[in-house]
Amino acid sequence: MQAMVLKALRTPLEWTTLPDRQPGPGQIRVKVSACGVCRTDLHVIDGDLPDPQLPIIPGHEIVGRIDAIGSGVDGLKMGDRVGIPWLGHTCGTCPYCRMQRENLCDHPEFTGFTRDGGFATATIADARFAFTLGEAGSDVSLAPLLCAGLIGWRSLVIAGAGKKLGLYGFGAAAHIIAQVALWQGRSIFAFTKPGDTVTQDFARSLGAIWAGGSDEAPPELLDAAIIFATVGALVPLGLRAVRKGGTVVCAGIHMSDLPSFPYGLLWEERQLLSVANLTRQDGIDFLRQVPDMGIVTHTTTYRLEEANQALADLRAGRFDGAAVLVP
Repeated sequence: MQAMVLKALRTPLEWTTLPDRQPGPGQIRVKVSACGVCRTDLHVIDGDLPDPQLPIIPGHEIVGRIDAIGSGVDGLKMGDRVGIPWLGHTCGTCPYCRMQRENLCDHPEFTGFTRDGGFATATIADARFAFTLGEAGSDVSLAPLLCAGLIGWRSLVIAGAGKKLGLYGFGAAAHIIAQVALWQGRSIFAFTKPGDTVTQDFARSLGAIWAGGSDEAPPELLDAAIIFATVGALVPLGLRAVRKGGTVVCAGIHMSDLPSFPYGLLWEERQLLSVANLTRQDGIDFLRQVPDMGIVTHTTTYRLEEANQALADLRAGRFDGAAVLVP
């Protein structure tokens, strides 16, 4: 198998040939057909997340087909198309797992961070954490749903049922969740980097009723806002943009420090929440509705060996939507 491997933090990934791996008990081997490139991959490479396994193969928006099955695997068969997300394993015994909050597991494993991921021609996965995808939709179009879509979905649910929704940072996750929210009958207000008229036009093309810079106030108060950008300074701006009793959700796994802000921005029962990882139930709930939602993922594809270029383009904001590697 071939893979793009991170051997040291803050260094380029290296094209590496590795021995083929065999699945152990409860595991499957998946021949990768597409793997999305997520901002979390940048956080792994940059050392923003603590205690990565090194060397590591990044990538956690994986679509592929099962080509080997370990013992003790039920409900999956050779050739099934599956998706492998960020949450790759949980202990099942800690208080959070027992409370059905496995996204907060005390002893988790994460795909592309503490266990090898999908920037490769094949990967090994815990079969319990692989989602069956069926045959509708292309591999490339489905890959961004495995993190950008899933974390966006969890954020949307936590944000509540309000009709006026602000999205700060209009990248891979926001462009998917904007379409989901519109399908649900909500109105979308998109916030981009100040002056980024190209992305603002992109947001409007997807149905946003307003798009502007993050330094601008929306034309009316919002019921909720989701912050996908990793900029802590957006938190007080989001609180300022929502109505009394409104909700601001921080969707990123990493964010720069929050600045000091007046208590008055939080007062009047506004809520500030964070999202951590996902549960398998989140994936089941979201993916079973995807065929009805009419989501069109906007993707830029790269060959697997071009992973460093894809990461650089993501960092620089050179494309709208999501990047996807194709072996």
